[in-house]
Amino acid sequence: MIRPESEAELAETVAASDGPLRIVGGGTRPVGRPVTGAALSTAGLAGIALYEPGALTIVAEAGTPLSEVRTTLEAEGQRLPFEPMDHRGLMNTDGTPTIGGVAAANVSGPRRIQTGACRDSLIGVRFVDGRGEIISNGGRVMKNVTGYDLVKLMAGSYGTLGVLTRLSFKVLPVPESQATLTVEGLSDTEAVRAMAAGLSSPFEVNGAAHLPGDAPRTLLRIEGFASSVAYRAGELVRLLERFGPVTVERDPQACAETWQGIRDVAPFHNRAGDVWRVSVKPSDGPAIAARAGGAALFDWGGGLVWLLVPAGTDLRARLGAFEGHATLIRADAATRAAADVFQPEPAPLSRIAAGLRGQFDPRGILNPGLMG
Repeated sequence: MIRPESEAELAETVAASDGPLRIVGGGTRPVGRPVTGAALSTAGLAGIALYEPGALTIVAEAGTPLSEVRTTLEAEGQRLPFEPMDHRGLMNTDGTPTIGGVAAANVSGPRRIQTGACRDSLIGVRFVDGRGEIISNGGRVMKNVTGYDLVKLMAGSYGTLGVLTRLSFKVLPVPESQATLTVEGLSDTEAVRAMAAGLSSPFEVNGAAHLPGDAPRTLLRIEGFASSVAYRAGELVRLLERFGPVTVERDPQACAETWQGIRDVAPFHNRAGDVWRVSVKPSDGPAIAARAGGAALFDWGGGLVWLLVPAGTDLRARLGAFEGHATLIRADAATRAAADVFQPEPAPLSRIAAGLRGQFDPRGILNPGLMG
């Protein structure tokens, strides 16, 4: 495995490459079609480059372990707003998640419905393109972007446009208190209605999930100052009681464990089958889950549906036409090689994507074929 120890060395390596490169961060989320090429690791580019708690800004090298970023922020009572998931349990992988891998895959958790995705907290990037040139865009403060917004473009590009080397994020304070409200026994359709009621209320719900099964649970999360959380919890109980009895959990550790399990799709850990991630209108989620069969987990108020189906299932054929996107997250290499891992793009968008790849990676050496 090629492991550059500096951005300059990485740029030289890419410029001198005469064949495909398979970009590797922590190796915890092998999403996409398998890539044949020399493994290029970003692990040598690690460390916190700058942290300004008063400015709510952190800058880290791409290979920095996510745990190091979290520990640094926690020492100052701060956190990444977008609650990135840890894929290791779901994917049955080892390794260490890196902040560069989080950004490259735009990894975002339950709090996305309030604070936005990873790309919405990303305010600056440095990367090496397919020519071996070092490119910088954005900075350490939020501001209007003139010209190309490469920061947003790089988030979710899975290393196909450039190899990330350094990232700047805005961060937020950790709230003083939190509570999780639970309604048990709801059908998928009733659960989506209950989540919609909470999310459309003025009570600042920042987590809304539904776990179907033999004992279905529908969960809403609120955070903030203790007095505010207590007031909002009471109002939400009154709002949700029409769906069934409501319980309120205020213990911080219990709440954190519950939402970590949702964030990491814990119900699918150590279970056989392929895992798909489907983004739809929340009102369409129950019908999508019913057509898919298998097991489901609803997040983002029902707008994100995780599906566990038998290995090799052609989920898109099973679902038929629908408004949304289906991404194959976990499957064996043969299935990932044969399937459209990412939702096929409309022709105009596909031409734009191809044009961007041609500009940033004219030789086609960065994770070729990974996104189809």
